[in-house]
Amino acid sequence: MENKRNFVNRFDWVLAFILCMFLVISVLAIASAQTSGQYANNFVFQHIRWYVICSVIIGFVMFFEPEQYKKMSWYMYGGGILLLVLLIFMPEGPGQIGERVNSAKSWYHTPLGNIQPSEFMKTFYILALARLISKHHEVHALRSLKTDFILLGKIGATLVVPLALIMEQPDLGSSLVFLAITAALIIVAGISWKIILPVIVSGTLISGTLLWMALYMQEFLEKTFGFKPYQFARIYSWLDPYSYSSGDGYHLISSLNAIGSGEIFGKGFRNREVYVAENHTDFVFTVIGEEWGFIGASVVICIYFLLIYHLTKTTLLLKDPFSTYVCAGIIAMITFHVFENIGMTIQLLPITGIPLPFISYGGSSLMGNSLAIGLVFSMRFHYRTYMFTTHDDDE
Repeated sequence: MENKRNFVNRFDWVLAFILCMFLVISVLAIASAQTSGQYANNFVFQHIRWYVICSVIIGFVMFFEPEQYKKMSWYMYGGGILLLVLLIFMPEGPGQIGERVNSAKSWYHTPLGNIQPSEFMKTFYILALARLISKHHEVHALRSLKTDFILLGKIGATLVVPLALIMEQPDLGSSLVFLAITAALIIVAGISWKIILPVIVSGTLISGTLLWMALYMQEFLEKTFGFKPYQFARIYSWLDPYSYSSGDGYHLISSLNAIGSGEIFGKGFRNREVYVAENHTDFVFTVIGEEWGFIGASVVICIYFLLIYHLTKTTLLLKDPFSTYVCAGIIAMITFHVFENIGMTIQLLPITGIPLPFISYGGSSLMGNSLAIGLVFSMRFHYRTYMFTTHDDDE
C-alpha cells in the first residue's frame, strides 16, 4: 500500500494528462484527414497502435534512474551514430531495408513500418551533451573564457558527426533541430556571452549572406558548396509561393488557403473543402485550422504552451545538473518542432518536413518524442532521491 501511495505521489499526472489531450486531438485530426482519399490505409488505427507502443516506451524509460542514463549516454549516442552510418550502406528500393522517401534516404523499412533513426538520435544527442556539459563543469569548477572555449569545442565535436550524417541523407529539417538543441544547451550551460554573442552575430551574418546568395548566386553555391536545386526552390516558393503555384509553392498555397478558410470558428469536423497533400503528417495543422478555426488552432497552441511551461517547471525543480540539461534539451527540441511546423504552414518559415509533435501521424516521430518524454517522467519520478544524495559519476 505504501509503494502504491509512493507511485501516485511521484508520477507526473499533469504531463500524462497533457499527452492524453494530444492523443484525442491527433486522433480527431487524422480521422478527418482520412476523408481526403489520399491513401487507402486507416491511419487512425495505426496511430492509436503507435500511441500504445509509445506508452510502453514511456513506462519502460521512466523506471530507470537518471544516473543510469548518465552512464549509458555515450553508448546510446554511439548506437545512434551506428544506425545513421549503416543506413548509408543499406540497399534501397521496393522491399529493401533502406527506404528513400521524398528523395531522402532517411528510413529503415521494417515489419512495423518505416523507422527514421534521426528521430531517436535527437534524444541520444541530448543525453550525450548533458553528460558532456555536467562532467565538464565537475572537472572545471572554476570557469573562465578558456574553459568555456574548451566546452564549446567539445560540444561542436559532438554535434558535427550526427549533423554530417543527417545532412548526407539529406534531411534539412532534422539538421535544424540538432542546431536548435545545441544552441539551447550552450546557453543553459552558462558559457560566457563574450563567446556566445560573437557566435550569434557571425551565424546571423552567415545565414543572411547564404540567403542572399541563394537568391542571386545560385550557380556559385551549387558548384562550390554542393547545394541542390530543390533546396533553392524551397526558399523561392516560401518567399513568393504564388509564382510557383504549380510546383514547389503548391503545398504552401494550399496550406494558407485551408487555414485561412477556417476563419474564427472553423467549418466543423470533416467539413473541409481545401485539398492539402500529406495533411495527416507534416500538414496536420491545416486540418485543425480549417475545421476548428482560429479558436481551435489557438487552443492547440495553448496546450503546447502548457506542455513547455510544465517541462520548464519540472526542469527548475530538479537538483541534478545532468537531469537539468536533459530536460532543457528536450524543451528546445519540442519547442523548435512546434514553432517550425506551425510556422511553415502559415508562411512564417520555409517548409522543411518537420512533424507536429504528438499530433502528426508517424511512428518514428512519436516514438522519438515519447523516448524524450519518458526521460522527463524518469527525472520527475526519481528526483526526490537526488535532492539529498550525490553520486560518483565514475562508479
